[in-house]
Amino acid sequence: MSSVPSQNQRVVSGMRPTGALHLGHYHGVLKNWIELQHSHECFFFVADWHALTTHYEESAGISDSVWEMVIDWLSAGVSPGAAKLFIQSRVPEHAELHLLLSMITPLGWLERVPSYKDQQEKLKERDLATYGFLGYPLLQSADILIYKAGHVPVGEDQVAHVELTREVARRFNHLYGREPGFEAKAENAITKMGKKNAKLYRELRKNYQEKGDIQSLDVARALLESQQNISVGDRERLFGYLEGSGKIILPEPQALLTKIAKMPGLDGQKMSKSYGNTIGLREDAESVEKKLRTMPTDPARVRRTDPGDPEKCPVWELHQVYSGDDTRSWVQQGCRSADIGCIECKQPIIDAVLAELKPIRERAEEYTNDPAAVRNIIAEGNEAARDIARDTMDDVRKAVGLLYR
Repeated sequence: MSSVPSQNQRVVSGMRPTGALHLGHYHGVLKNWIELQHSHECFFFVADWHALTTHYEESAGISDSVWEMVIDWLSAGVSPGAAKLFIQSRVPEHAELHLLLSMITPLGWLERVPSYKDQQEKLKERDLATYGFLGYPLLQSADILIYKAGHVPVGEDQVAHVELTREVARRFNHLYGREPGFEAKAENAITKMGKKNAKLYRELRKNYQEKGDIQSLDVARALLESQQNISVGDRERLFGYLEGSGKIILPEPQALLTKIAKMPGLDGQKMSKSYGNTIGLREDAESVEKKLRTMPTDPARVRRTDPGDPEKCPVWELHQVYSGDDTRSWVQQGCRSADIGCIECKQPIIDAVLAELKPIRERAEEYTNDPAAVRNIIAEGNEAARDIARDTMDDVRKAVGLLYR
């Protein structure tokens, strides 16, 4: 266990540039980002290096995909005024931290990441026997740790990646957090808190270290966060001293479990380009309506007068996403009694999807017609991200012994 200091409201998340985004991306990721940007300090990045880990032989289209995806983000409602948007490769500190972390990360940690063998199995047609593919979870760790993020929004299938990041941070802090004279510096930092707070800190530290009192640990963390008389460096020392470790150089992030909406595709499976069952965020209204009208339905409803079962119909899964209780009740009753036909059943979905996509398409057209504005947004985000990344790397280089001054 390791404390997350004042960066605990910082969120980091990224997305590979794999082409035009669809409703699955919107409901599964972007809506969550849009909500988080109003309650946390958010850094959202285009993971262009990660795209190379599985598609290194198809790199020609990455650049175009990057800008198209950024336009999709902005059009969906991700705001450059509320979050920092940037491109991973424009912040080279990610790569430097990845390199240094690779020096201390046991090979077995990478080989046991569940997605390592899973992806190799799913992508048998690709040669994934590369160092980059094996090490991509560690690059993800560097993406997170370079910003000292407190939270990483993930679904349950990605928790293992955050746990790897926590283990790597813990190992790094253990190896390099024991600066010369650490205990003396920590004790000196305690005196700066004032007599009352210093006494309380020592009592809480003792309760945690000698009795394992987790509540004392939480109270002590809050106490350190409230201190105005100590530097950031002293606060990081006291976080580590509190837990019996060294200075916390790279705080361990927490997985922010999010309810990843399973957006059903046009065939009832999860919406995915590989299944050919998607609706694009910028797809024109005529195409969207045609796709929805021709969706397969309950195979038992051969004729309009045949009763059906919504549970066996892909359209019903879309009603779960887009319709309210009244409409769903109307569908259940009307389908089972054959009072409504399949086209009637689909109409509320068509109306809802078109209404959802219309403002996204309109904003996308504005950004597409003003590419300079999009590039300026990313340039500003790149610089903001680099400012923090540089500071982190100063701490890391100093800890490792590579700060030559």
